[in-house]
Order: sequence, then structure tokens, then C-alpha cells
Amino acid sequence: MIKTTGVRICGTGRAVPELVASNDDYAKIVDTNDEWITQRTGIKTRRISNGEPNYYFGAKAAAEAVADAGLTAADIGLIICATCTPDYYTPSEACLIQRELGVTGCPAIDINCACSGFVYGVDMARRYLACGDIKYALVVATEELSKFTDYSDRSTCILFGDAAAAVVLEKRDDTLFSSFTAADGSGAPYLAARALHTINPFRDESFTYEMDMPEPHGHFLLQDGKEVYKFATNALPTAVANACEKACISPDELDAVIPHQANVRIIETAAKKLHVSMDKMVLNIAEYGNTSSASIPNAFYDGVRSGRIKRGDKVCFVGFGGGLTYGAVVLEY
Repeated sequence: MIKTTGVRICGTGRAVPELVASNDDYAKIVDTNDEWITQRTGIKTRRISNGEPNYYFGAKAAAEAVADAGLTAADIGLIICATCTPDYYTPSEACLIQRELGVTGCPAIDINCACSGFVYGVDMARRYLACGDIKYALVVATEELSKFTDYSDRSTCILFGDAAAAVVLEKRDDTLFSSFTAADGSGAPYLAARALHTINPFRDESFTYEMDMPEPHGHFLLQDGKEVYKFATNALPTAVANACEKACISPDELDAVIPHQANVRIIETAAKKLHVSMDKMVLNIAEYGNTSSASIPNAFYDGVRSGRIKRGDKVCFVGFGGGLTYGAVVLEY
């Protein structure tokens, strides 16, 4: 095992909507049932925003993480917010979260790496912390996937929920840390939700530009389930294996793996490829569904609070999703 300059997670937080949507609730709006959803995804319920903005949950999770670390918001030197469902194109969710925390001054940035966003965010924060310019970094992942979920599409609407979770990180020397992040833009069409169209008074309406991308209905998410499944079942074990190799440990030496909570079948397939017991996989997909970048820190939060994850454990965060992006971080909690 190689020790290096890494990070210590010194605080965790979570915030989720109170509104709960069960599989039986989905059976009332699309042709599905609880047995079908549970067998294919492992999901039983998910939380859905009742109109609260995305930054509201992000700020609540952030505030809990800061308090859990024994700090005040003024101690935070950097805010990174991972989200693919921001409330505004500008200002960023990170700036809105900073405002809700009642502080100013520190950099506040958004990253959009879809479901891999938390992994990317932790890796980025570690690099900032290693420079020594800041002492504490706040990584928040907050998503309202209900914003672009097509609730008439039974193949996708059953998957997604809303949640936010956050961690406070500080620099730590002589510790276990490695990361592997990557992307495959050729898979961009497999998960897509359209942003703004080009509309202006100077356009030549006869001109068209053929984009090699799907054109979803309105702003709703379009997913090629077969291609995403094929990608994810390879990306998850590849990312874990690469991060472990860089740390000179084997995947079976990990005490806990916290994967993106997309589909229990994906996680089971990846675990077999890694020769890692499912007992090491920290899951809460049954209660929350797929919450994109928030799913990993959300599951980590449950693992820490339940005592499943303890100080000194070797843990791995691994994400995969739209972009297509994927990555893993191995660290000592």
C-alpha cells in the first residue's frame, strides 16, 4: 500500500425531500408494478422535490457537513458543487449554496460530470488542498432529477429521485489516497437532456446543423438503457481496479465500496468482475433510487451513520454516468 498526500473526510451531511414516491405510486401513472421495478432495479422508493429548489437541499446538506466537522462556514476555503440539474445557468449552485451558508470570499464552482460528479469533485478538492492555499474544502452533490424526468416514460421515470449530500475535506499527509477519472465522449448520445436551443433574431432559418446527438422530447432525459448498462458494467470495475492498482492494493483489500446507486444488477455484475463480495458494497438504492452525483455521498452518509463504515477503513467511491464519465477514489476514512 502506497501512502501519499491525501484527504481526511472530517464531516458529512445529507438533505432529502420529505415527499416519498413508492413503486405503487408509479404504477398509478405508468404501466408497471412493484415486482417488476424491484427485480430489475432494486428500487422500492425515491424522494421527490415538492417544489423546493435544488440549491435548498444542497445548502442543508452542506450546513450539516460543516457542523459535523466542528467548523463554521467561514472556515471553508473552497466550495465545489457537483450537479447536472442546476436551478440557474448563472449563478452557479455553488454560489447559491455559499449564500445560504452566509459566507463570502472563497471560490465556489459547479462541475457537471453527471453521476460521476462526486468522485470528480473529491479528486479536484484534494488537488486544491495539496497546494496548501486552503485548509478545508466542501464538496456538495445535489440533484433534482425530477426536473428532467419524463414521467410518461416507464423505462426511465422509475429510476430517478432527488437528494443532496456533502463532505468536508482537509489535507492529510502520509495516508492512503489514489484516484482514477476518465471519460468516453463517444457515448454522449446514450444519456442526454437538451439545454437551450439557439434562437436569435439574426439566424438564417434555412441553415441547419446536424448534431450527432439525440433530440429528446423537450428538456426530458433520454437514455439508451442497453448501452448504458453495457458501459456501466465495464466502467465500474475498470475504475475501481485502476484506482486500487495506483495505490498498490487489491480490490478485495477494500473495507467498503460505495458505488453510484444506478441499478443493483449493474453493481452485482461489477462485483463479480472485481471478485469482491457484495457484502462490501454499501447500498441504499432501495430507499432513494438513482440520484446521480448525490447517490455516492448519500450512501456513504448512511454507511458512516450506521457504523457500517468506521475510521481507518479503506473505502472506494466509484461513479459512472452521462458524458460518458467514470472514475474512482480510494482513501482511508
